[in-house]
Amino acid sequence: MKKLDKQNIILIILIVLLVIAIGYISIDKYLDAKQRQQISIFQEGMQAGYEQAIVQLVQQASACQPIPVYVGNQTMSFIAVECLQQEPR
Repeated sequence: MKKLDKQNIILIILIVLLVIAIGYISIDKYLDAKQRQQISIFQEGMQAGYEQAIVQLVQQASACQPIPVYVGNQTMSFIAVECLQQEPR
């Protein structure tokens, strides 16, 4: 009977360790998937911001006015080439 008790204890310990390992792997996979989703949302937001900035530049450039663009401590003015090629009225 002692041998059967030892086998049951070992079996229970192995089952508990298996459940712990499965739980750890599941949580790790869930956190990885959640992080990938957050990165994807962040990248989509950045892309939308870039697209919105380009659309804004194009809209402002169509008015043939210089467009100031700031990068850090540097400022540049952009204007549409078509506006420079127009004959004065």
